[in-house]
Amino acid sequence: MFQVLSGVWALLLGIVLIMLGNGMHFTLIGLRGAIEGFSATELAIITSGYFVGFLIGARQSPVMIRRVGHVRVFAALGSFMSAGLIAFTLLPEPWVWTLLRILIGFCMSGIYVAAESWLNNAATNQTRGKVLSAYMMAQTLGIIGAQGLLTLGDTGTAALFIGASILVSISFAPILLSVTPVPAVDVARPMSLRKLFTSSPLGTVGIFLLGCIYATQTGMGAVYGSQIGMSTSEIALFIAALFAGALVLQYPIGWLSDQIDRRRLIFGASLLGALACAAGWFAGAGLSALLAAAFLAGGMTTPLYALFLAYTNDFLAAEDMPSASGGLVFTFGLGAISGPLATGWAMETMGPVGFWLVLGATFSCIALYSLYRMTQRAAAPASETESYLGVLPTSSAVAVEAAGAWAAEQAEASRDEEQDTLPSASRD
Repeated sequence: MFQVLSGVWALLLGIVLIMLGNGMHFTLIGLRGAIEGFSATELAIITSGYFVGFLIGARQSPVMIRRVGHVRVFAALGSFMSAGLIAFTLLPEPWVWTLLRILIGFCMSGIYVAAESWLNNAATNQTRGKVLSAYMMAQTLGIIGAQGLLTLGDTGTAALFIGASILVSISFAPILLSVTPVPAVDVARPMSLRKLFTSSPLGTVGIFLLGCIYATQTGMGAVYGSQIGMSTSEIALFIAALFAGALVLQYPIGWLSDQIDRRRLIFGASLLGALACAAGWFAGAGLSALLAAAFLAGGMTTPLYALFLAYTNDFLAAEDMPSASGGLVFTFGLGAISGPLATGWAMETMGPVGFWLVLGATFSCIALYSLYRMTQRAAAPASETESYLGVLPTSSAVAVEAAGAWAAEQAEASRDEEQDTLPSASRD
């Protein structure tokens, strides 16, 4: 593993620094928005703005990179993002913050495309799984670490926004000074939603609903904490618990996904997520219970994302997987735009508990739809399914396509190995 990481450590360090800055800004929006007197609906619109920008960037970034190159796009987007983070404190108006969030979402999408292209280019068929796993871990650790940094300053001043901007600015140094090969950007055209739904109804509907959940957790979690009277350090712990759960539970769920019918696992994980949200509802302001609920709810969200990707690939030909990956990323983004808007309305109508209500109801919809789909299609044999690789919802289509290609290769190699070990009579 150390030999594998020796060639990509600078890129991973840069990703950690980027996620520290971006993770700080995600939570800061909710904290500072409450201080500025923004309503839950206004903060929901601001939250959704990020994912609008992310979707636009996912389409435009490959075009920009092919036109002017990785380095120029990477540096330009990093500069715009760093400036955008500082600009939040200059004019605290909801419409301005929405525009800034669209800008930052656009920049982050392009940064992911460029960084993941470099990362994928640096990996071989033998090391790609380990490199992608290290990349996902670097992202998660960066987001968790960002919550700790929030406790070092006053959310009522510009200091934390400036700190986030500095982290993003310096993150490009280890990447741009060490990465010399310029990879090609070859992102497949996303599969149409109709074709994607025909191929995998559960994968398409499930990943849309999961987008609602993920964006609500990351974007509205701090708003919820502010409304129930949590301190800054308590809100930081609450958000960190969401991602800590994902870090801890990703691998056990991934192992299970290769052993049993994935629809059963999707049902079980979404049911546990719904129960965690119910526990958060009844926990009130009890910090320990809220942290436990956040850990379990967040711990179900990220593994479900990878589960839906793997499940969809189980019913696709290898040549369709890249375009399906792009379609799923787009579908997830649509859900991520919708989720905070529904949550903001619920919190305006019902108060803070609307946060848990929307999350719990969405988890429940996934569970019920997975049960329904079990009656409509036979399960794919475990020996014919693609391998599972944990992919974070923050990844671009580049990483998702690379993970899908790796999973297909691993599954094919595993099937060949099993075939080789069968007695000759059994093969005949």
